[in-house]
Order: sequence, then C-alpha cells, then structure tokens
Amino acid sequence: MFERIDTLLRESGARYRVLRHPAEGGSERVAQLRGTLPGQGAKAMLCRVKEQPGVLVLAVLPGDRKVDFRKVAQAVGGKKASFASPEEASARTGCAIGAIPPFSFSPDIRLVVDPRLISRHAEIAFNAGRLDTSIVLDAADYARIAQPLLAEIAADE
Repeated sequence: MFERIDTLLRESGARYRVLRHPAEGGSERVAQLRGTLPGQGAKAMLCRVKEQPGVLVLAVLPGDRKVDFRKVAQAVGGKKASFASPEEASARTGCAIGAIPPFSFSPDIRLVVDPRLISRHAEIAFNAGRLDTSIVLDAADYARIAQPLLAEIAADE
C-alpha cells in the first residue's frame, strides 16, 4: 500500500514527505512522533451503512475528533452506520486498523472527508499503509488527488 500511495503522489506532483518512526496507531502519540498536531492527522475509518449493504465508506476526519456515525450515513444517503469489523477492514483495504490511509482504491469504498481536515492546516499526516511509516502531505494536493466527498462527519465538540 505504501508503494501505491507513494507512486500516486509522486506521479500527481504532490508536495509531501515520508517519515519513518516506531510503529504507532494512536492519533496523539503518532502526532508526537511525526512532529505534527493531532488535528493534522487524517484518521481513516472504514464504515458500513446499514441501508447500503454493498457499499463501504472510508470516513476521514481530523485525528483529534470523533466520528458521528449518523452524519457518515447521511453523507451517502443512509440513516445508520457503524464500523466495519477489523477483519473486513483489513481484507478490503489491505491494511491493519490504524494504518488505513485516507485514499480509496476501490469503487465499492466511498471516500468521505470532513472538510475541517483540509481547511484547518496546510498539511495533513497519515499512516501510509504501515504503522511505522507516515506521509505528511499538502492538504490542497490531498483534496485534488483524492477527490473526496466533503461532508461534516465529526461529532460535535
């Protein structure tokens, strides 16, 4: 997965850097290792929408926020959402929980990003398919390359 993302970013002319660090999946701890703020972290969670059994949603939000499942479901025309099982998330993304990058490479996985992720900071950071490797990416380049559906999916503070 890391090689796929690295190639995509390089070929798309993105402004990014790769960071190697001890394996870590927690938002606050990995932000410390990266030298970034927790809110710059792109927390990517695979969700299932009850009313749409064949479609999964990769919900991406700032690392310092919690997901609102009702908002995730509403973003794609549903009413109820929940996390996909860890086994399904791994099988569908090829990544362990905590290492799922904020990109969808499957037509069956809809990418929904909370706009605060790309509007609050000039760069976002994420584990790039591995818990010991992160990418810090220009936020505008992320939006241009990933072309996500933007919807407020974070829980109210």
